[in-house]
Amino acid sequence: MNPEQVPVLLFALAVIVTAAQAFGALARRAGQPPVIGEILLGVLIGPTFFGGAVAAFLFPAEIRPLLSVLANVGVALFMFTVGTEVDRRLLRGHGRMTLSVASASMALPLLLGCGLALYLSGHYESSHRVGFVLFLGTAMAVTAFPVLARILTDRGMQRTTIGGLALSCAAVADLLAWTLLAVIATIVGGAHRPQWVVAMIIPFTAFLLLIVRPLLGRIANDSRPRTLAVALVGLLACGAATEWMGLHYIFGCFLFGLVMPTGARESFEGTARLAGVLLLPTYFIVAGLNVDLSSMRVTNVADLVLIMLVSVGGKFAGTMIAARLHRVEWRQAATLGTLMNARGLTELIVLTTGLQLGLLDTGLYSLMVLMALLTTAMTGPLLQLLHREDRVPQDFLATETEVSRRSR
Repeated sequence: MNPEQVPVLLFALAVIVTAAQAFGALARRAGQPPVIGEILLGVLIGPTFFGGAVAAFLFPAEIRPLLSVLANVGVALFMFTVGTEVDRRLLRGHGRMTLSVASASMALPLLLGCGLALYLSGHYESSHRVGFVLFLGTAMAVTAFPVLARILTDRGMQRTTIGGLALSCAAVADLLAWTLLAVIATIVGGAHRPQWVVAMIIPFTAFLLLIVRPLLGRIANDSRPRTLAVALVGLLACGAATEWMGLHYIFGCFLFGLVMPTGARESFEGTARLAGVLLLPTYFIVAGLNVDLSSMRVTNVADLVLIMLVSVGGKFAGTMIAARLHRVEWRQAATLGTLMNARGLTELIVLTTGLQLGLLDTGLYSLMVLMALLTTAMTGPLLQLLHREDRVPQDFLATETEVSRRSR
């Protein structure tokens, strides 16, 4: 970075933070999570409007690589934070129901997405046909655990049974989604590396769980600076390791977050807030520069409709069917299906990974980003429609008891 680029970069970052705060506030006023406004900001600044003139003025080509570096650091911190927020006690809280609902919420959209990918493969370019089919199916099945947690908190549902079940199902779905994405990255990118390097992910994961995790347990009560330093070194090293293996760096960061002790979370809360205010909005801008909707045709609109039907319908039906098999009342099952359709930032990270792997071209990437925006934005209004008379839904287990009493 030369001296002439420093003021341009700092000014661009100031613009990003200011605009992200403004769009996040507008989203909150509209009853949406702030991430909706921030993703929308990235799309609006991109080449879709005014031929990219705004982006060219605010973010000249010479500083875009620097913005990409900051964006990647932000995603690394975010994925680490997501890993730390996966509460293992929550996963055990609902037992078989959690596993079956989460699996069904992944399986149906995954299968439908793979079928849709076979149709779309003739319309859009991809570097790897099998990888493209598997990737599109995985992208349809994603649920955004962090965004879902924010929606539940905003609506006072985080302590209800349905809220707890939604969080536990989303956590399992996240684990499944990242595992599938790791497999896809291995299929697509592993060919460029020796097979033994890609296979290192298995002993690497075992090393983290069996050796690193117990060692990290000893630092839970250490000073915050030391714990923060260990967390940063660990997530960066793990990200570098999985990238070297032919996977994506986000998997290493996520895995290290999973093994981080719960008691150490307070030590890196400030760093996570900095990432949320500065680095992630930068990521939205960098991602938005690849979204171009200016040349959309009727066929693209038809493809978007199909994408929405498969993503929303598959996720909703899979979740609801599994919930009903566990005798969850209809309205609460519909609530769970609605919640599991929130995608947000997690979907954007998945899509950007697909773009980097060459599995998506700019046209399909743009449509999928629109899907991520729409499916997240519709969650709040649908919840309000399902529970017009009560802001916080009743405990579905209590409803189950009433239904069984009436049936007697």
